[in-house]
Amino acid sequence: MTDHEITLEWRDGRTETVTVSPRESVLEAAQRTGVRLPYDCRKGTCITCVGQVLEVEGTDDDSDTDGADGSARPSSADAFTYRRSPAALTDDEQADGYVLLCIAVPRADCHVRVGPQVRSEVGDSPWS
Repeated sequence: MTDHEITLEWRDGRTETVTVSPRESVLEAAQRTGVRLPYDCRKGTCITCVGQVLEVEGTDDDSDTDGADGSARPSSADAFTYRRSPAALTDDEQADGYVLLCIAVPRADCHVRVGPQVRSEVGDSPWS
């Protein structure tokens, strides 16, 4: 198991790279290093912490991408595993690269788009 570099990208062009250890989520790593990200439930049942995977720089050993939609956008499954099921995201949203950073543990170095615009694209949690 190895640490992964996650580059967080905001709409205004700002980026921050955090090193995430195998036992922490992206949100925990960001908080540890002073990078502020929105969050609420910390359990994957809301979408406050949602991000979108833009680029995966490598995968560990699972490469179960299907590419069925013809999109070049990597799915969140390419880059992350979850501590528990991401209840607030549909399968389609996950396939579109959306990821809940509060429970997401990286499997690869990647770039993730963050900020309020990402949350507005996903909409409301089915649990709210």
